[in-house]
Amino acid sequence: MALQFGADVSTAETDYGTVLLDERSGSYWELNPTGTLVVSTLMAGGDEAAAAGALVAEFDVDPARADEDVAHLVAELRASGLAV
Repeated sequence: MALQFGADVSTAETDYGTVLLDERSGSYWELNPTGTLVVSTLMAGGDEAAAAGALVAEFDVDPARADEDVAHLVAELRASGLAV
């Protein structure tokens, strides 16, 4: 399922990944390069399997672990209200 940030979320690319600002609460979140790859894949219309595949292709990570990590990140972003 594709991912989209809420209207109150600003993003900024950094040398180490992506910073998210929840403008409602003033809270910052930092995504490392793997989190950035997952989010960019999902925001481009890819599903969680595509995001996990991108992790496996780019980083030395076990496919099962990539699936778990993607599911966890998506759940956290949605639970926090950052993503819909």
